[in-house]
Amino acid sequence: MAAYFGQPYFDILVAVCALILAWEWGQLCATRPAAVMILGGSLLGAVVAVAMERPILALGILAAGFITVATVAGVTRGPTSTTPDAADVPRRHIWLAIGTLYIGIPLIALVWLRANPDMGRGTIFWLFAVVWASDTGAYAFGRLIGGPRMAPSISPKKTWAGLLGGIACAGAASAATIAAFGRSDLVLFSTLGAMMGGVAQGGDLFESWVKRRFRVKDASNIIPGHGGLLDRVDGLMAVAFAWAVIDMATRNGILT
Repeated sequence: MAAYFGQPYFDILVAVCALILAWEWGQLCATRPAAVMILGGSLLGAVVAVAMERPILALGILAAGFITVATVAGVTRGPTSTTPDAADVPRRHIWLAIGTLYIGIPLIALVWLRANPDMGRGTIFWLFAVVWASDTGAYAFGRLIGGPRMAPSISPKKTWAGLLGGIACAGAASAATIAAFGRSDLVLFSTLGAMMGGVAQGGDLFESWVKRRFRVKDASNIIPGHGGLLDRVDGLMAVAFAWAVIDMATRNGILT
């Protein structure tokens, strides 16, 4: 609903997600609350800046947040009691600071893409369709076909069949969504959708690697049976960043 109506509803939704993701990343890195609060403030400030059509300012806020979070977290080292295993991970303060960019850049990309007056709504719906199809296809093909594991040391359940199935489903969903928009360049967008499906799987795999490093199964338990919000949007974050880069490279955007 927020994605359909756009500003300010979509911006508010992304801002709320930014605070939740900051909290989850702080739990993951097991650092002191002061640094996590600065992380959350940096993400929130960046989202507000890009919503006010100040993307350069938003990037500046994230850069300043990275430095500040790393400094404060480094000075106030010491794990929280909720994730004691993370105490053994070196440079946890740097990991917390990385969250400023890892979370912040995709979030401002989402807000920036949605703000496009010509095709912002369509772009967000297209991104959602591609990512959801990729996730669903990877799960379904992985369960039905099985086969060799893709990265057993990082994510034991991911298979090559699941990866290919996710990519294929993302391409099909992309073509179907573009057809619903009345476009005829289905081959182009099935290819682009497949590419973004691969990016989504890469984003999911990266987050799994980070969780393995910190020896946790889920980013949090706020979604019963599904882990945390970061576990649900890792693929979307990767795709939002990738598509924003493509959108800027093509000036007016492919979807306009």
